[in-house]
Amino acid sequence: MSTAPFAPGGYRFIPAVFQYSGGVAAEPGFKLVRARFRNPIPLKDGFAAIAAHLSAMGRPLTAFAACELRSPEPFSEEGFVAFNRIYAGTLKEWGLFDGTTNPVARSNVCPEIAPPPEPSFYAFTYTVEDAAAAPSFQVAGSGEAREGFATYREATVRYGETGPDALREKAQYVLGEMERRMAALGFTWADTTAAQVYTVHDLHPFLAEEIVARGAARGGLTWYFNRPPVAGLEYEMDCRGIATELVI
Repeated sequence: MSTAPFAPGGYRFIPAVFQYSGGVAAEPGFKLVRARFRNPIPLKDGFAAIAAHLSAMGRPLTAFAACELRSPEPFSEEGFVAFNRIYAGTLKEWGLFDGTTNPVARSNVCPEIAPPPEPSFYAFTYTVEDAAAAPSFQVAGSGEAREGFATYREATVRYGETGPDALREKAQYVLGEMERRMAALGFTWADTTAAQVYTVHDLHPFLAEEIVARGAARGGLTWYFNRPPVAGLEYEMDCRGIATELVI
């Protein structure tokens, strides 16, 4: 993996797919700030709220670096593509997406209980200028789908299986992907301030050996009883190293 600069935002990113990047890190002279909404806000209203917040902070729209979404239920593969094109349309209007490359990292998951009625923003991350800031980063969410396959069914580790051994193998893949993305950005688990996992399945059989032992829970582990965004995926994670976080 390699990274590319996004100078208008003051951060660098891991190029990935049109709907999101693999992760972001603040460039020298900037830091990342994460803001969580008290309650998820529907996509259109969320974009408006984010724009207003950035304006109040004296930051351009291009400072938008990452977001965390909540959706009503897992998408079909076709539905996920259609949703992503709507989402990416606003990023294009904001000068973030050039039609091919998207620098903004993202997680998009589906609460199993009391989901929102429509896709909504849960949190977002942006850059601010700070000459004395420590390095900061955010890795995009990843489920157990490997790259380079035509369909999720082909790409997914132990597709259709949810037994303890299958879930351990899925977690191993996702944890490895977190480590690969952090390494590309220049970080390790030792640099994280938070790790988040999204699954409706039992973590305990592999929690100590696969997650805690490798340092992935050094700041604790936040478990959301959510499903990944595409039907057939069962386990997702993201992580970050951010010193300043807000609730708005």
